Amino acid sequence: MIIEIARLIITIAAALLAGKLIAKLKLPAILGWLIAGMVLGPHAAGLLSAHLMESGWYEVTVSLLECTVGLMIGTELIWSQMKKTGKQIVVMTVIESVGTFLVVSLVFSLICIFTGLPVYLAFLFGGIALATAPAPSLSIVNEMRTSGPVTSTLIPMAAMDDLVGALVFFLVIAVVTARTSTRQIPVFVVVLLVFFPVILGAAIGFLTGKLLCRIHSPKSSVIATSAMILGSTAAGLILNWYVLPAPVLNFLLIGMAFSTVFANMIPLEQLGDIMSVLKPAVGFSLVVVILNLGAPLDYHLILGAGIYTAVYIASRAVGKYGSAFFGAAITGAPKTVRNYLGLTLLPHSGVSLIFTGIAVSTLTPVAPEYASLIQGTIAAAAVINEIIAVFMAKKGFEWAGELPDPKLRGGVHP
Repeated sequence: MIIEIARLIITIAAALLAGKLIAKLKLPAILGWLIAGMVLGPHAAGLLSAHLMESGWYEVTVSLLECTVGLMIGTELIWSQMKKTGKQIVVMTVIESVGTFLVVSLVFSLICIFTGLPVYLAFLFGGIALATAPAPSLSIVNEMRTSGPVTSTLIPMAAMDDLVGALVFFLVIAVVTARTSTRQIPVFVVVLLVFFPVILGAAIGFLTGKLLCRIHSPKSSVIATSAMILGSTAAGLILNWYVLPAPVLNFLLIGMAFSTVFANMIPLEQLGDIMSVLKPAVGFSLVVVILNLGAPLDYHLILGAGIYTAVYIASRAVGKYGSAFFGAAITGAPKTVRNYLGLTLLPHSGVSLIFTGIAVSTLTPVAPEYASLIQGTIAAAAVINEIIAVFMAKKGFEWAGELPDPKLRGGVHP
């Protein structure tokens, strides 16, 4: 175990160095973290090996750090500041998610009809395409200190997007399972996967808010918040290991819900004191979470990527950008949101890989050849899309004029 911890520390140090080198090229440091994960992960150098990533202590560590990263989103969702645009953002999120699903499903339906593949595969591709990985774009927000309409729209959308995506995806899985299967996914597992992380995080966040309202010392507030983050993670792990039939809880969602609730229960000054102390911990957690996101990606798949991967990446990009543009236009959002929000929603791999695993496990007993098709397509897309998407997300903020440093911004596009 000591050797494994040492290897993890070396990997994190290498990722931080890669991030700094990438940042010198005026690109987001997250791109360096992702590439370091791929290069040092199980499919390349193996410093971050599959055995290490499957160990219990590593799972606990990453779960805690994912929960901590959730603070970055939840503490920005202050209802008193959001209520003027809350309805607008909900409408935009639904339009963007459903629009992406429809575009990708339609494109792959045409492919399935012409190639003789079952059409239900098109809807699985559409369901997987909904997933947005909030951490990459939010890391750009955090690193480059972006501010403006696109940033303020993206933060709450990041919290809601995966909920809408998960709901649509599991409706698709339920229909596909009913059509194909000899094996049923229990309904309660579906409900838990979509909603329970939010319920669990919100419940512990409410207790945390009540506790923090009784505390007036900044130091005690930080200690109490840190303890409750540990408690949230522990509760999720206990449920994953001992209650649920499979580890399904999303710890980023737990952390987001947890921090959203307590952040709206305490004075803004107290919240600022807490986050000023915890900000370095959140930043470090983000590095490790992105590293963990990149490690399972097999760079060899780039060479083997076929037409399905290209079509998937292109149709998803069109769906995300077009639907975000349409949603922003009909809700009267600012011009920069309409033009550039879709670019910040392109990062994909985290939740998409979870959805892909569920789709593959559903199809393998009845149609293993189709399970392999989905797995290969999405795995290759995750590698290629993530590199392109991080670059485009940064460009979205740049063109919207939301980078504070003129050297990073390089001019504002109309």
